[in-house]
Amino acid sequence: MTKLSVNINKIATLRNSRGGNVPNVVQFAKDVQRFGSEGVTIHPRPDERHIRYQDARDLKPVVYTEYNIEGNPIKSFMDLVLEVKPTQVTLVPDAEDAITSNAGWDTLKHKDFLVDVIKEFQQNGIRTSIFVDPILKQVEGAKATGTDRVELYTEAFAHEYALGNEEGVRPYIESAKLANELELGLNAGHDLSLDNIEFFKKNIPGLLEVSIGHALVAESLYLGVENVIQMYLRKLKAHP
Repeated sequence: MTKLSVNINKIATLRNSRGGNVPNVVQFAKDVQRFGSEGVTIHPRPDERHIRYQDARDLKPVVYTEYNIEGNPIKSFMDLVLEVKPTQVTLVPDAEDAITSNAGWDTLKHKDFLVDVIKEFQQNGIRTSIFVDPILKQVEGAKATGTDRVELYTEAFAHEYALGNEEGVRPYIESAKLANELELGLNAGHDLSLDNIEFFKKNIPGLLEVSIGHALVAESLYLGVENVIQMYLRKLKAHP
């Protein structure tokens, strides 16, 4: 079954825009799990413009589902992850000034670097995942790094699906099949929403986990957080 991990970065963005501690990031993490989320995802960046490094520490005692920390494995990020020891670390090659993640790893060019980083995390009992574009050679390259999973970067799918082009899912199907053949665990994330998640899920074999934040929080403004989480779970469970 595909697990839903809720990315709570946008809650931290809202908190930081006003100062203080409203909304409370830790309480929100507790609530999304109580409402049915099977994981909590955060993506701290060096400037701490949304999730702060201290948030990662504060969340550790309250995340009893899967705890996923995403980010570019610079030294400060690696030190944080090794201190907190989440369930999973997702390696994302975003620049420090990036508004949001906008590309997967070149797993061929950066193989040696990724091998070293992944080995260190795995030796500390942390499952690893690499953010990749739906390109077969990049999935093959990911396998060579020793990673446990890959996370397919789904912005291109979401864009094409919104235009009515269902064939936009084709590269993801092929990448998923290859990941399954290579015995790589398969995650997905970025711009997945209530509009496209059911179609994506029913077409992608072996999908273990989706990480959804921006759309889920935006949808919750109208529909409520608990309701939206249940809507996602129903759509994910509709196609075992």
